[in-house]
Amino acid sequence: MDDPSLPADRHERALTALGRINAVSRAASRLLAEVTRVHRGGLGPVRVLDVACGGGDVLASVARGARDRGIAIEVHGCDLSGPALDRARTLDRSIVTHRLDALRDELPGDFDVVTSNLFLHHLDQAHAVGLLRRMTAAARQSILVQDLLRTRRGYALAWLGLHTLTRSDVARVDGLRSVRAAFTLEEVEALRAEAGLETARVVRVWPQRFVLHWRRGS
Repeated sequence: MDDPSLPADRHERALTALGRINAVSRAASRLLAEVTRVHRGGLGPVRVLDVACGGGDVLASVARGARDRGIAIEVHGCDLSGPALDRARTLDRSIVTHRLDALRDELPGDFDVVTSNLFLHHLDQAHAVGLLRRMTAAARQSILVQDLLRTRRGYALAWLGLHTLTRSDVARVDGLRSVRAAFTLEEVEALRAEAGLETARVVRVWPQRFVLHWRRGS
């Protein structure tokens, strides 16, 4: 899916498949819960940055959910893929996009919540630790990282889900590769510690994923 030579139609089908998978995994619901929590303690709009946002389906869902609840929100997404960012803006015109390399370029700052979904498994340990530190520096209040766990059950569920939810060959191949490349829960705990996030919580969630949640000052 990250191959720049991938034809546009196959890339679009893969992004659509990823959106379906994110919906089943409740990624947007967890982020919306954090936005709601932050909203209760503040006065202005909740500013959210999604690092490596892909096609923006999670951001779009959270933006709609916040508006339905009367929560003022500003949603920003950054990604290296121009077509993915184009799709994000199509899903919700309120999404502000930033085309950048999250590992090399400076992240936009001054956000209440900085989040990332299904990106950490693309990275080795050093880059993953660096990303967590940069996300923390960009966040005024909290970071929320959601990703796959490397487990046998997770691989089986991924195979079943990918063959049920999509016909995209790109999504099917990339999805199984992603599970094989993912971290175990113990490895995520080690990343958290190395990044200096002593107060962060790491929990296992359905379906064979983890959530790393850190709050400033906690």
